[in-house]
This record gives sequence, C-alpha cells and structure tokens, in this order.
Amino acid sequence: MTFARYVALGDSFTEGVGDDDPALPNGVRGWADRFAAALDRAQGGGLSYANLAIRGRKLMPIAAEQLEPALALRPDLVTIYAGANDIMRPKVDLDAILAEYDRVIARLVASGARVVMFTPADPGGSRIYAVVRARFVRYRDAVREIAERHGATLVDYWNLTDYRDARLWDTDRMHMSPAGHQRMAIAVLDALGVDHDLEPLVLADPSPMTVLERVKAQLQWAVEYLGPWIKRRVTGRSSGDGLDPRYRELTPLSESAA
Repeated sequence: MTFARYVALGDSFTEGVGDDDPALPNGVRGWADRFAAALDRAQGGGLSYANLAIRGRKLMPIAAEQLEPALALRPDLVTIYAGANDIMRPKVDLDAILAEYDRVIARLVASGARVVMFTPADPGGSRIYAVVRARFVRYRDAVREIAERHGATLVDYWNLTDYRDARLWDTDRMHMSPAGHQRMAIAVLDALGVDHDLEPLVLADPSPMTVLERVKAQLQWAVEYLGPWIKRRVTGRSSGDGLDPRYRELTPLSESAA
C-alpha cells in the first residue's frame, strides 16, 4: 500500500521535542519528519505531510483541537500518540480519557485512513515515574485493546527495549533524543511493513562519571527540567502555550524540509 496524505497528531512526542533543529518550525525535527521522509523515498515520492501535534497537550485538547482539522485534510495515513501528559498529572480520570481516545480512533478509522497508535514507553524502575507506573500499565493495556478493536496498527513502544539505553533520551529525561526519534521512525516504518532505508544513528560511547559528577548532574537536571515542569503543573501552564502546529496543512515533502 502507498500513501499520499499523512497527518500526525499528538503532543511533544510527535511534535519532535528532543530532536532540535533551529531551521525547522518550532525548532525541532522529530520521528514523524524522519518517518515521512523515509516513507516518501520508499514510495518514490508523492507523499504530503501535516503535523498538528503540540507539546504539552493532553488527550482531551488533542481530540478537541486536532481531530476535525485532521479529518478535513482527508488523510489516508494518520499517526496519533496521546495520553502521557494526562497520566503524569496528580489526578486523572482514566476511564474518561480512554473513552474519548476510543471515540477518536473510531472516527479516524471510519474516515478510511490507516491509523497508527502507540503504547506508552515503559518507565521501568525510574523513581521519577514510580508513583504513576500503575497508570502506565493500565493505559498500555487499554491502548492495545483500542487498537485491536478498531483494526489500528500498533507500535508497541513499551516493548522496544532499545529505549532502556539512556542515549536514546534527551537530557530532560522526558523526551527522546535524535537517536530515539530515529529509532521510533524505524519502528513505525516496520509496523507498516515498509521496506525502507533508515538505520539507527551511531551512538557515542558513554563517558564514565564519578559519584560527584553524577550528583552534580542530578542537581542540574532538577534545576533545569524538573523544577520548571513542576512549576507549569502548579500554575496550569503548558510548554506548548503560544505554539502553532508545525505543519498545519498538507505539504509535499520537498517543501516541508522533512
């Protein structure tokens, strides 16, 4: 199967945060750009691409702000990742957001588009995510059920063990690094059965750190990333406030710089 109109929906995961490129809209590239370019090459051209994802968006705003504009573009391929920002809030009604996610996927599938969904990543033994890991597990299982019920293609991020390597994560420890985004683009291509030319990025050997250096790095991370993240939660602000979608309209790959 070949695709002509690809639309990406979601939050920072799909917008491309962690894969910096000042020359591109919102200053990021991301797996969706990498995937779209590889898919276009694999098909011999002809693919147009829109990316409506905005960092910080929870599932309900994604549904409210992105679903109808996406359907209006008449895509034949849609990727959607949503829910992680909900899970990380102190309180969340999982039943409500899962019911809405099911409705969104049903609408997308009914449009005739091939729909690609993602389980969340496994937070593993990280102390940062320990208190919400049970939510991640429940959400993972529900996403798998929704995908099966509607015939969506599933990328099982939870079981992509490559992501246990810290080098696939950005310095903020919340978003993928360029290597992580490249790996995700490969995972989506593989899930769709596309014969592609993407290869994992070469990873630099990790530098050994002394105990003191590790403590300093932990403190620096808390000041630069954890503190601001908590402040946004407390004040009700989002990292995506004031941002527009990177590619609101379908754009041929040669124009989107993907």
